[in-house]
Amino acid sequence: MGTFVIGDVQGCADELHHLLARIDAASPNAQLVFVGDLVNRGPASLQTLRMVKAMGARARTVLGNHDLHLLAAAHGVRAPARSDTLDAILTAPDRDELLKWLRHQPLALMSDGCLVVHAGVLPQWSASQVLSLAAEVELRLQSDEWIDFLQAMYGNQPARWSDSLQANERLRCIVNALTRLRFCSADGEMEFNTKEGPSAPPPGFMPWFDVPGRRTADVPVLFGHWSTLGILQRANLFGLDSGCVWGGKLSALKLSDKSLLQIDCPRHQTPG
Repeated sequence: MGTFVIGDVQGCADELHHLLARIDAASPNAQLVFVGDLVNRGPASLQTLRMVKAMGARARTVLGNHDLHLLAAAHGVRAPARSDTLDAILTAPDRDELLKWLRHQPLALMSDGCLVVHAGVLPQWSASQVLSLAAEVELRLQSDEWIDFLQAMYGNQPARWSDSLQANERLRCIVNALTRLRFCSADGEMEFNTKEGPSAPPPGFMPWFDVPGRRTADVPVLFGHWSTLGILQRANLFGLDSGCVWGGKLSALKLSDKSLLQIDCPRHQTPG
């Protein structure tokens, strides 16, 4: 049967449908894991969300920054951005059911011995710590105070993790690492302004996965979020955001043999 991990879909439902047909032809009834950002910027966010939800136990996803943005925009916490394509979800008859399902998804998970997150992990975190810290956020997001949490979730500070962080500052730091991280310093300070590829890091920073001594280096880590990075395949490291919504590809990695399935995608958004 096997498991496939799928990169950022971002509302590209037709492309996901075609990729799933390829997966089903190669491995019928394979399990599916998504690296987050199911929605936004593509033309069919509602259809994408419905499709993944309808798969039931066959499909799992972690939450990405666009998924969290949908939850925040739906409850007036964040203003819609000009490039958002979320209106169909926000006005759908099954809106509340879809949003409830989404906010009950994890921020990190293990599949076939691999750690799956949307963006990255801080160098001082072990895989077990990533899951434990993600669970702290999940507990709050699934509680009765989840909208209050969304109101406190945004901001770039604190930019560096400390075990002594408490309350909303602690949860905000966890969310930022798991859903927004690209570059950080050797001591784990996060940088959020740079979205270019890894060849032009801001001074004093490097891609999070290149920090010496990263404690998750001995565990396969799979992530998305970084379309300008493209597909990255190293020992124990797989970046799967191949820029579907930007006219790139939608990619799926088969965990058993690390083979890659890809389909070409039309451009739905232009950078800038």
